[in-house]
Amino acid sequence: MTTALNAKYTFETFVVGTANRLAVTAGRTVSENPGSAYNPLFIYSGSGLGKTHVLMAIGQAAKALTPTLNVEYLTLDEYVEAFHAAIAAGQGDAFRRRFQNVDVLLVDDVQFLSNRKEMQSELLRLTEALQGVGHQIVLTSDRPPPEIADLDERLISRLSGGLVVDMGVPDYETRVAILRRKADERGTTFQPGVLETVAGLEFANVRELMGALNRLVAFQAVNDQPINAEAAKQLLGAAAATARSAAPAAPGVSPGAPRSGDEFGAFLADVTVTVGKAVEAWRARVAEAILRWEGEGYRTRRLERLLEQETPAAVDEAIAEFATDVERLKALAAEVGELDPQAAGESVFRDPERMREAEDAAAQMRAGVAPPPGPSGAFPLSFYAVGPSNEVAVRAVRAVLEHPGKKYNPLVLVGKSGLGKTHLLNALGVELARRNGAVVACLSTQAFIDELIAAIDGNRVDWWRARYRRATALLLDDIHLIAGKERTQEELFNLFNLLQDRERQLVFTAPAHPNTLSGIEARVVSRLEGGLVAELKEPDRAVKRTVLERLLTGQNITAEPALLDYLADRPADSVRTLVGVAQRVVGAAVAEEVPLTAGLAREVLEGQSPREAQRASGFRTSGIVVSSLGGIKSREKMVWDWPEVTDRLIEELR
Repeated sequence: MTTALNAKYTFETFVVGTANRLAVTAGRTVSENPGSAYNPLFIYSGSGLGKTHVLMAIGQAAKALTPTLNVEYLTLDEYVEAFHAAIAAGQGDAFRRRFQNVDVLLVDDVQFLSNRKEMQSELLRLTEALQGVGHQIVLTSDRPPPEIADLDERLISRLSGGLVVDMGVPDYETRVAILRRKADERGTTFQPGVLETVAGLEFANVRELMGALNRLVAFQAVNDQPINAEAAKQLLGAAAATARSAAPAAPGVSPGAPRSGDEFGAFLADVTVTVGKAVEAWRARVAEAILRWEGEGYRTRRLERLLEQETPAAVDEAIAEFATDVERLKALAAEVGELDPQAAGESVFRDPERMREAEDAAAQMRAGVAPPPGPSGAFPLSFYAVGPSNEVAVRAVRAVLEHPGKKYNPLVLVGKSGLGKTHLLNALGVELARRNGAVVACLSTQAFIDELIAAIDGNRVDWWRARYRRATALLLDDIHLIAGKERTQEELFNLFNLLQDRERQLVFTAPAHPNTLSGIEARVVSRLEGGLVAELKEPDRAVKRTVLERLLTGQNITAEPALLDYLADRPADSVRTLVGVAQRVVGAAVAEEVPLTAGLAREVLEGQSPREAQRASGFRTSGIVVSSLGGIKSREKMVWDWPEVTDRLIEELR
C-alpha cells in the first residue's frame, strides 16, 4: 500500500532559501547517487515547511535519472497498516521481502513511531537490510530522532548514522519568492508591495503563508478590485498575530501532499493498449520512442502529435530527428552544468521544441553570464554642480576614480533625499565603466533585493552570485533598504568581502550615517564604516545658482542674473526642491505668456502684484541700491513702500 508520487512535487517547483538549502542539496545528492551518499537521509521540520515536497522530489528526480529504479513513497501510517494487513494474512515474510527490494524507499512522518515498539523493530530491520544491499532510505519527521518519544536507542543510532538535516522557517526573501511563484501559478496579480507586505508578517510555516495568499485572492475576487498593501496588512495582521500565539501543543498528523492519479501511468496504459492492438506498426515505433524519452524526463509532445494523425509522413525520420535533438539538449545541459549546476536542471533543456531557447541560454552562460545592471548615462560627472555643501563628497569621488578599489573603499555618500546622491553615484559609475574590462554594477538596493528574490524563485542563486562576483565595482543606491532583509544582508556581506579582497570598488548611498540606520546587522555596518563616509549637505548658494543656470539653459531659456540671484538666495533644503520652485516660475511665465524675470518670480513665490514688483525694482530712485529681498537700501536710511500713503514709514537706521 504505497502512494503514487505527486508530479507537482519536484525540485524545480520548490523554492530554495537559506532555511532549506542544506536539505534540498542533500536530497539532490541522494537522488543522483542513491545508496552511496547520506544513507539514511533524515529530514525534519515543523509542519507545513515542505518535508513531503522534498521527499517526493527525491523520488521524482531519482526516477527521472534512472527509470528502472524501484521507488516507493508511503507515510508511516500506511507502512503500519500494510504491515498489520500482511501479518493478519500470514504474509509477514513476503511483506519484508517486498520492501527490501525497493531501490529508494521514502517514508514520511516517522514521528508516529512513538510507543510502537513492534514497528520500531521492524523499521530497524528494514533500514539495516536496505543499507546492506546499498539501497536508499529517506525519512521525514517533525523532530530529530533523539526527540521522538520512547524511540529505541538502536534505531536512533541507525537513523542518525547517515545525515540528519532540518528545514527551518523561510526568510523574508524566500517568502516573497514563494508568494510570487504561487500567485503566478494561479494567474493572480497584485498591486506593487502587496506580496512584500504579506512576506513581512510572521507566519509559522509555508502552509499558513499560503492561507494568507488564499485570503488575498478571495478578497480580490469578492470585491472585484485589487487590494493595496495597507489593506492587505490590515486584513492579515490579526491572522498572523493569532498564528504566532497559537503554538501547537502536540504535533498531529501532518497534512499529506495532495494525492492525484499517476498521469504518466495512465498515458502508458493508453499507449500499451494502442501497441497491443497492433493497429499499425508505425504507431508502435512512435509509442516506444515516447516511452523511452518520457521515461528520461524529456517532453515528448512533438512525438505525441504524430499519434494524433491518420498517416503521418516520414515517421522514422521524425523519431530520429527527435533523438538527435535530445542528444543535443543533453550536451547543452552538461556544458551549462559545468558553469551553473542549477541552471542545467531548467526545463528548457528537457524540451526539444525549445531548442533555440536552450542554445541561447547556453550561449549566455558561455559568455560568462549576463552582466549586472550598469550606471545611467543620464548623470554625467561634468554636469554635477559643485559647491561647499558637497565639495568633500565630490573630492572623494575623484580620488576613487584615481585609485579605484584602493582609496576610500567603501565610499558611503550620506545625506537626505534630493541632495544629488543618486546623480553622484551614477556619475562615478559612468566614469569607472569607461575603463577597459570594467564591469560596473550600479543599481538601487531595491532592485538588488528583487533580483535576489527572483533568483531564489528560479533556483538560480549561484547564477545571480556569479553576475556580481565578476563586477569590478559595485554601487548600490539607498543601502538602508536592506534593513530587516536577513538573506539580502547575508549575500551582501559575502559579496562585500569578496570584492574588497579583490580590490574592487564599493560605493553606497544612505540617508544618514551607517551607524544610525536601524535594522542592519552590526557586521554590515562595520564594513560600511570601514572606508569613508562623506556627507552631502543642503545646497549652498553656488550650487543652487549653477543648478538653476543649467536647468534654464537646458530649456533654451536665457535667464537674467537678477532672476538667478533671487532664486539662489531663497531657502531650499534640497536640489529637488529648488528645481521644483524654478519649474513653478517657468510654468507661470509660459501660462501668462510673459517674460521670465525676477519680478515675475516674486509675484509667483511671494504673492506680490506686478505693480508692487515694479516698485520694488528701484527704478524710481537714484543712487539707491535695490535689494534682492525687495527693499531699498542706502547708507542712511531704509524705505519700505506700502500701497496706502498713510502706511508709509521712514525710519532712521540706528
